[in-house]
Amino acid sequence: MPNHILINKKIRKFKKEIEVSTDKSLSIRTVLLASQAVGKSKISNLLESEDVINTLKAIKKLGIKYEKKGKIYEIQGFGLNGFSPKKNTIIDAGNSGTLGRLILGLLVKSNKKIKLVGDKSLSKRDFSRITKPLNLFGANIKSKKNSLPIEIEGTDFLRPINYLEKIGSAQVKSAIILAAMNTPGKTIIKALKSRDHTERMLKYLKLPIKIKTKKKYDLIEINGLKQFDAFEYIIPGDISSSAFFIVLTLLSTNSELIIKNVNINESRIGIIKILNKMNAKIIFRNKKLYKGEKTANIHVKSVKNLKSVNCPSSLNSSAIDEFLLIFLVAAKAKGVSVFKNLSELNMKESPRLDIATRFLKMIGIKVLRKKDNIKIYGNPNLNLKKKYLLRNFLKDHRVFMMGCVAALTLGGFWRINDKNSINTSFPKFLKILKKLKAEIN
Repeated sequence: MPNHILINKKIRKFKKEIEVSTDKSLSIRTVLLASQAVGKSKISNLLESEDVINTLKAIKKLGIKYEKKGKIYEIQGFGLNGFSPKKNTIIDAGNSGTLGRLILGLLVKSNKKIKLVGDKSLSKRDFSRITKPLNLFGANIKSKKNSLPIEIEGTDFLRPINYLEKIGSAQVKSAIILAAMNTPGKTIIKALKSRDHTERMLKYLKLPIKIKTKKKYDLIEINGLKQFDAFEYIIPGDISSSAFFIVLTLLSTNSELIIKNVNINESRIGIIKILNKMNAKIIFRNKKLYKGEKTANIHVKSVKNLKSVNCPSSLNSSAIDEFLLIFLVAAKAKGVSVFKNLSELNMKESPRLDIATRFLKMIGIKVLRKKDNIKIYGNPNLNLKKKYLLRNFLKDHRVFMMGCVAALTLGGFWRINDKNSINTSFPKFLKILKKLKAEIN
């Protein structure tokens, strides 16, 4: 089977209801927390993507058993630091930064040396942001060039830390929180705003965590060594996966879409706020609160008169995985859109700011790039006629899916490589596109 797709026709108008794959961030976190609970946790609708399957394989290598019964994964935990790894255990995080970074937080008390490896893309990413705070707890971590592979050996003499997290990384914050759970005393984190799924889950599990919310920072206190019982959790739809279909609908002609039961956590809906500033009129209906997380049905319609945006940097962290799509909308909007302080985009599965700049220029959009800032000169009449080849993007799933949305809405004759990249986060992506009558070969 070829690992590329061909798209030669724009998508026709559609009016549909869909469900997207379930939330990857929540899926990985529930598996990791279930591995630390006392008893058998039951997780429904777990995302069965490569990143999550690698998380299940990781806890199994650490001595935690799991079993799938119907649509439910049952995970048998033995409490905090309940891992029992064998000698010379190697954990492969694959492509997942979330797994690779968070699992290190749970290994700070491991009595065996564990080696963490990843794929080519993950092995290029910075891990010093994690190893620095975890070393402060007392863990022994070895890494060449601040990247994978990493060796970690825990200690029985962990000490709580007081840490300033100034990147705005939920992965860093979460790794510290997970390490603090295994550490006696009170750990304090002053963290720049980022996704807060971990904190919400700890609150739902009644763990001793306190959060004071300031304008730019959250002040988080965790008291360690508190055991917690096994739990049940139903994973909702993923806003990041929904984003591709939101933008597909916006840029299509006379189309409407309802995406059912999506997680709309405030720290994840930056894309909705930015697109609505661009005249998108995306609406949440049937809002619910489930174990600390908000869910809703997302209603979106095609828009002809999209306008440019001067994007507030305060929305960056809550839209960090969606900027490729936001840039695509800016390419079709009237006026010049401005985005600033996006250095974190180049720390993802691929250097996304670099790739986005090249992509926009390839489709004829004027772009001015200055370090981590980008200006996009929109063209509301953008209608592509040429042949386009999208490749060499480090198998980044989000680049592949963005390319599909561009091809189906802007026209042209496209070959998009690395189809299998979607298996890391959204294996059903192409299937749902075809349900909307997209013609993909």
